[in-house]
Amino acid sequence: MLDLLAVERASVSSVTDPDSAWKVHVQDSLTGLEVPELRAATNVADIGSGAGFPGLVLAVALPAAQLDLIESVGRKCEFIRSAIVTGEIANAAVIHARSEEVASGPGREAYDVVTARAVGRLSTLAELASPLLRENGVLIAWKGKRDPDEEAQLGRASDGLAIQPEQILHVGPYAGSKNRHLHVIRKTGPTPPDLPRRPGVAKKRPRG
Repeated sequence: MLDLLAVERASVSSVTDPDSAWKVHVQDSLTGLEVPELRAATNVADIGSGAGFPGLVLAVALPAAQLDLIESVGRKCEFIRSAIVTGEIANAAVIHARSEEVASGPGREAYDVVTARAVGRLSTLAELASPLLRENGVLIAWKGKRDPDEEAQLGRASDGLAIQPEQILHVGPYAGSKNRHLHVIRKTGPTPPDLPRRPGVAKKRPRG
């Protein structure tokens, strides 16, 4: 996987040196295993997968789980597909779509866990994850330094998204960033009928 990243000509990641990518991408992805719900999950959706992190790493670490990597950019999907074939990662699949589109179809309330790494504000991620998650499932969001305003915005949006912040884990000593935090956010009830909104709206007009 990292060898492919090193020679990939398309812009799928700014970190391509294998030694650096091991810490920045692989070790960082593995910090998600600090969350028990992820270790026990059977169906996981990784939204905004980019170059395949954390989704591909978690698929290797969790062979009993199915990992669906949701990515809207075609060249990134092609890279992930190549990595799956090269690495013979049988329990990972690429979905070339927006997460809102997946949640409007068979992916609605289909996942035990949703993961998201560096793809938006917490309230936006919560809105995208809620319709994908089964009741009592969790969103795990990889974020950097804690932002009180962003966390407050999520708190204001939570009731309308049927989601509740539950735990914030500092995993900096093990990750590619000393400020790395994992936000664990739980689905608390049925998906509100107004979710998902149209693709892109959650980012342009986040709730809270």
